[in-house]
Amino acid sequence: MLVISRHEGEEVVIGDPSNPYGVVRVASIKGDRVRLAFSFPRHIDVHRREVADQIISGKIDVVATIRPASGNRS
Repeated sequence: MLVISRHEGEEVVIGDPSNPYGVVRVASIKGDRVRLAFSFPRHIDVHRREVADQIISGKIDVVATIRPASGNRS
């Protein structure tokens, strides 16, 4: 496991920097809450751990679609 420190607005590039799989950005930090922004191609699934565990155990099916954000929510 890689553990790094990032400040608000900083990014982590996943994969080859010239053609990355995706980017994770620290969108905001407020108190003990950190908001992360994920930018990945639509064919790559991104799930919170608790949702991923439910998918693996067969307790839920993924049927929702992701829609683009309707503006900058900083």
